[in-house]
Amino acid sequence: MNKPLRRIAIFCGVLILALLVRTNYLQYVRADELNSRKENRRVRIERYAHERGNIIVDGNPVTGSVETKEGDFKYKRVWKDGPMWAPVTGYSSQAFDASQIEKLEDGILTGNDDQLFFDRTLSMFTGEKKQGGNIVTTLNSAAQKAAFRGLGDKKGAVAALDPQTGAILALASTPSYDPSTFAGNSKKDTEAWQGLLKDKDKPMLNRALRETYPPGSTFKVVTAAAALENGLYTDIDAKTNSPLPWQLPLSTRPLNNEGNIPCENASLREALRWSCNTVFGKISDDLGNQKMIDQSDKFGFNKEIFTPVRANASVYPKDNRPQNAMAGIGQASNRSTPLQMAMVAAAVANDGKLMQPYMVAQRQAPGLDVIYTHKQEQLGQPLSAENAQKLQSMMETVVQDGTGKNAQIPGVTVGGKTGTAQHGLNNSEKPYAWFISYAKTDKGSPVAVAVVVEDGDANRGDISGGGLAAPIAKAVMNAVINKR
Repeated sequence: MNKPLRRIAIFCGVLILALLVRTNYLQYVRADELNSRKENRRVRIERYAHERGNIIVDGNPVTGSVETKEGDFKYKRVWKDGPMWAPVTGYSSQAFDASQIEKLEDGILTGNDDQLFFDRTLSMFTGEKKQGGNIVTTLNSAAQKAAFRGLGDKKGAVAALDPQTGAILALASTPSYDPSTFAGNSKKDTEAWQGLLKDKDKPMLNRALRETYPPGSTFKVVTAAAALENGLYTDIDAKTNSPLPWQLPLSTRPLNNEGNIPCENASLREALRWSCNTVFGKISDDLGNQKMIDQSDKFGFNKEIFTPVRANASVYPKDNRPQNAMAGIGQASNRSTPLQMAMVAAAVANDGKLMQPYMVAQRQAPGLDVIYTHKQEQLGQPLSAENAQKLQSMMETVVQDGTGKNAQIPGVTVGGKTGTAQHGLNNSEKPYAWFISYAKTDKGSPVAVAVVVEDGDANRGDISGGGLAAPIAKAVMNAVINKR
């Protein structure tokens, strides 16, 4: 071969090599980046060209897909009882992306996940229409309905767990929203979305997972656990060293109780029954800030919880002595999500074992073959079985003959703790009503519940955990027991 031809051949070879390198670079190195670019409408058109898989509760879908009449996206998402299920499912919108389970399990629901590669490949040969897989949840439809209806037009949230497994049975938040109203890509969808974002009541805020409240007297269960676990007290019916009045440390201010109640040197059982601030504030001070933090951490405080949807971290803070005493009764900078307080009740009910909360039980391929099953996981052991059983006895006294009588269920053992949490500068705002509880049958405890109610329309004097929150918890527990 003469020299000019050889040069041309080498040049052509270099061009072909460069083309191969460029093609492979685009197809493999930059594939995800190019696919995710908003200008690439082909990917989005394909995404909505087939029906999305469903989110399943009690064997039935709470979601669906309908054909759209506008634009080039063929299918959009719809929900059955959208406002009730939105705190569980989240939303999926052609214009505004997705959230919660809809977002985290998007690959399965669209059929694009690597776990569904075999199904996609098979459909290419069989000619079957592409389908998304399903997500089977742990939710109990009766419990969810009881929680949502119980909250009604009040602001608030409910979280219910199976203490023995960690399965989330109910997750309600009000006010809520209907994800179907902005699932499309039209002007009407945009208006609905913008209206929700401007709503001062924040209907898109998942109060069960993302809002942290002062837990009030429900936190006294954690303080009692700290007292037992650290050996400060061992006999729940013996007198405590709790003078009345009791002055906050490093302060001239006394810590007051709610009314004229028998709190002087009250036993742990009586202190929880009457909800004595002086007893539990002094316990927190006697133990000190670090031991209170350590005990709170064992229940799940001070870290995010993934269900798989993320729940904000509840906080038991590092603080000075007077603030630590107030945090021990669920005030000061102590903050908790409803999910976290349900975890506290669940750990007590489960003889001290705290299970990892979860709400995705299975993932299914389009043909309903199970491709994933959740494995239960113990998150920790906040307290010994012996001390958990002591706390159970104390919480059951609260419901049998204390502030939690509104949660009584005939023929069922119920343990609980009420709370009325102050908030706002100098307690200027109306308090939050709390109740945490569990129900116990001869087969163990099938449900633990936390309820918080923000009732801005109620008279301040009428707001109490026993009056507003306990009846909702009772309805949720009843729903779970009756369904079993």
